[in-house]
Amino acid sequence: MIQAVIALLLLVVGMTFICIAAFGVARLPDVFQRMHAATKAGGIGTTLIVLGVLLAGGIVRPLTGILTIVFMLLSLSVASQLLARAAYMSGATVRGLEGRDALAGVLDREKAPLEERCRAE
Repeated sequence: MIQAVIALLLLVVGMTFICIAAFGVARLPDVFQRMHAATKAGGIGTTLIVLGVLLAGGIVRPLTGILTIVFMLLSLSVASQLLARAAYMSGATVRGLEGRDALAGVLDREKAPLEERCRAE
C-alpha cells in the first residue's frame, strides 16, 4: 500500500515538473532560458516518472529503468551544452546579461541573430 502511494506521488511530482518545463519552453524569452527549462525540469520530471513506474511494478524491468535514467541524465547535459554553444555562436539573442559576455573572445560569434541575417538577404 505504501509503495503504491509513493509511486503515485513520484508520478504526480514528475508530471508537475514536466508541465513546468513545457510552460518554460513556451513562455521564456530566449533560447538559452528555454533550453534550461527543458533540460533541467524535463530531466527531473522524466526521472521521477521512470522511478514511479519502477516502484509501481510496471512493465519496465529495473535494469532497463535505471539505465534509462542514467543515459537520459548524461545525454541531457551534453546535448544542452552543445545546443547552447551552437546558439551562442550563431548570434542568438541573450537577455539578462546586462552587457556582460563571459565568452567574448573565447568563441567566435555572429554579429546579428539568424532572424536578422535572414531578413537582410
